[in-house]
Amino acid sequence: MEAAELGLFMLSATAVTALVEHPGSPLRQVLPDAFVRRALIGLAMAATAMAITYSPLGQQSGAHFNPAVTLTFFRLGKIEAPDAVFYVLAQFVGGVAGVLVSAALLGMAIAHPSVRFATTRPGAYGTGIAFAAELTISFFLMLTVLSVSNSKRFAWLTPLCAGALAAMYITFEAPISGMSMNPARTFGSALPAGVFTALWVYFTAPVLGMLLAAETYTRIGRHRPVYCAKINHRTHRRCIFRCGYHAE
Repeated sequence: MEAAELGLFMLSATAVTALVEHPGSPLRQVLPDAFVRRALIGLAMAATAMAITYSPLGQQSGAHFNPAVTLTFFRLGKIEAPDAVFYVLAQFVGGVAGVLVSAALLGMAIAHPSVRFATTRPGAYGTGIAFAAELTISFFLMLTVLSVSNSKRFAWLTPLCAGALAAMYITFEAPISGMSMNPARTFGSALPAGVFTALWVYFTAPVLGMLLAAETYTRIGRHRPVYCAKINHRTHRRCIFRCGYHAE
């Protein structure tokens, strides 16, 4: 399920990027402003992420489709070690598979330099700034997820809040780092494209940022438990995690 979720996300990412950025696309021709195009991509990817989270797949697996998210919940004691290992492996496999399926369906359109398999690379400010940006956006995403998902009143808004942040990040932050927050998402594009520029940034910054968010949350909200590793727990599907909801 985790592999399928990131695979679907990458299929959407490459297709939307090709539709909006490829010079032969009619949509690209009527949208000359790069900011508007990024905003459109951001809305599409936020909608994709939310749809996956609310889908039967996401309701069952927890809708991480991101190794940094899985490792953070493992650090918080919500996931068994074997589950965390297989989640991460599945996410990497799914990321690559999604891009390969997209390449088979869309052909050379996603290999065009303006699309390039929707790869994430540092922008004009350089690798160091890209690292800082990835760490920062990952920190605030995970801090938001933890704060909202562990509020019984507002937990149902967690996918919406995460989606809104993703849309905003793609619109405003993408020129700095490419906006990844996800090692498997970056690798899924990098391998088929053969573009491994500053890959270490996208393997380290999202994980460090989210782990720092977990540390911040646990220190600030010492009396607020972390209930579960599911992003959306409004479901009757079986939970495989160390779930605090079952203890109440």
